[in-house]
Amino acid sequence: MNFLIVALGGAVGSIFRYSISLIPIKTTFPFLTLITNILGAVLIGFIVGVSSKKGLSSNVNLFLKTGVCGGFTTFSTFSLEAYNLLEEKNYAFGTIYIIMSFVLCLIGIVIGKKLADLIF
Repeated sequence: MNFLIVALGGAVGSIFRYSISLIPIKTTFPFLTLITNILGAVLIGFIVGVSSKKGLSSNVNLFLKTGVCGGFTTFSTFSLEAYNLLEEKNYAFGTIYIIMSFVLCLIGIVIGKKLADLIF
């Protein structure tokens, strides 16, 4: 049953991720992946915050954290894009992308948890 819960959440997250990828932004810098990962960080921070306040069931946590967030966020895409930037000797964008992804996603976790505290 847990596998089905995760799979359903992953499908939802993947649909949202694909929807963001359809935004017509054409640039060397991978903004859409960065935005997706930041939103995913805010979302998982929010879920953790809500869960700590409201005690979400393990099934809801599996669906949201492992399923939706796992299907939505894009670590493998991030890794490939960072690699491609560095391989193309675009060291400035590659370095900025890696640092921004790390720092902004950590900030996203904090924002998500704070939002959950404010709402619940």
